[in-house]
Amino acid sequence: MLTWIRGWRAREGLAQIDLYTRGTLLVLLWMTVAVQVMLSVTGPVRHSDAPVPLIVASCLVAVAQGVCGNVLVPAALGEYLGVGAVPRRLVALAAGLLAADVVAVLALTSAVGMVRVPGVTLLVCVTLVPFSMAHCLVVRRRTTFLVQLALLIGVCGVVALLGQGALALGCAISIVFGPGWFTLAVRCSAWHLGMMWQLQQAKNVQAQLAVAEERLRFGRDLHDVMGRNLAVIALKSELAVQLARREQQRCAEHGSERGPEHGPEHGPGHGSGHGSGHGEPSAAMEQMAEVQRIAQESQREVRAVVRGYREADLAVELDGARGVLEAAGIECAVSGPVDGLSGAVQSALGWVVREAATNVLRHGDARRCAIEVSRSGSDATLTVENDGADAAAGADGTSGSGLAGLRERLTALDGTLVAGPAGGGRFRLTAEVPLGAVPGRGAEALGAVRDRGAEAAA
Repeated sequence: MLTWIRGWRAREGLAQIDLYTRGTLLVLLWMTVAVQVMLSVTGPVRHSDAPVPLIVASCLVAVAQGVCGNVLVPAALGEYLGVGAVPRRLVALAAGLLAADVVAVLALTSAVGMVRVPGVTLLVCVTLVPFSMAHCLVVRRRTTFLVQLALLIGVCGVVALLGQGALALGCAISIVFGPGWFTLAVRCSAWHLGMMWQLQQAKNVQAQLAVAEERLRFGRDLHDVMGRNLAVIALKSELAVQLARREQQRCAEHGSERGPEHGPEHGPGHGSGHGSGHGEPSAAMEQMAEVQRIAQESQREVRAVVRGYREADLAVELDGARGVLEAAGIECAVSGPVDGLSGAVQSALGWVVREAATNVLRHGDARRCAIEVSRSGSDATLTVENDGADAAAGADGTSGSGLAGLRERLTALDGTLVAGPAGGGRFRLTAEVPLGAVPGRGAEALGAVRDRGAEAAA
């Protein structure tokens, strides 16, 4: 008992609610089994002409229904919540046990005499509950209604054929307010639990996005502040080295112009002073060269740190995009293999996924979004397509700082980005990156363009 209490307290709030819901359903299941067994062994039944094997068979089939439901109900709840699947053989087994239980109960009540069995309508009713509790979670609502209607007509029809018209009406009322009520209660409990899990998942996604945003902010600030300072240090140290070299060269030229005839006038002290003058610039150059080397090395380390924070994992970004879009009510389908792509390709395509999902939420009025990762020849292709092109008409592929930034990232890998309406009210974004892309290969062309632009502006 203490172990159960500690296990309960160790769970979080939503996990406790989940366990409570599952436990409640199983308790209700076994309560119906207990009611059937108790009604099957009451005094009038035991003292009747009913064969003992028939009474035992009715009880055993009821217990078998309970055992099967004990496995089927949690599995059905998991399928309803989208975290598992119920084997259809198990559903077929439950249906077979239901049929056997109904036959056993009707045979028992017929042997005893239906009017002599206390609570006969309740006995008929509880036989349908174990199967109904699980079946309503794995089929649509309309199918559930049709199955319940078929059970009602079948059971009541058999009772009426046995010459008990009044009992048939009572059984019909019991089935409506018995298995029907249980079905509604189970369905509502599962729906409530599903909504709470979806809310928890949305909170988890929100927390992950907040962490990702904070990492990006940190990377941007670190790059802007430390990168700039280290660049200034490297520039100034390089300038100091150049100035020291010029001073040394100027001193050497000045000494050669004075000639050897001036040497005796100043004596050995002056000569040693010149030696010290020539030594100090040399030492200064060595120190400043070391400062320059350290500053440049620190700059490379900072870039590596920032790159580590700002790299995007494609699988994580796909899961995050799907979670965010589905939380916003947009149906999102993700397909295609991710394994085998290099880190540079995954990072570039991951940024495309993040920006595309942001644009779908911000600019479009989409209801469906499809994200596909494919490989064609030597290229990896990412396609993001949604049906919100009308509202996203302004977010075409020719404008927007987000898409411009993506193009720069892909250009650095010899990649391309195309975005625009695809017809039929759809908007499509396609990014292609070579599978063997190496960071910086395409950056040379991009840097050359930037340099020419900077020279023109100057």
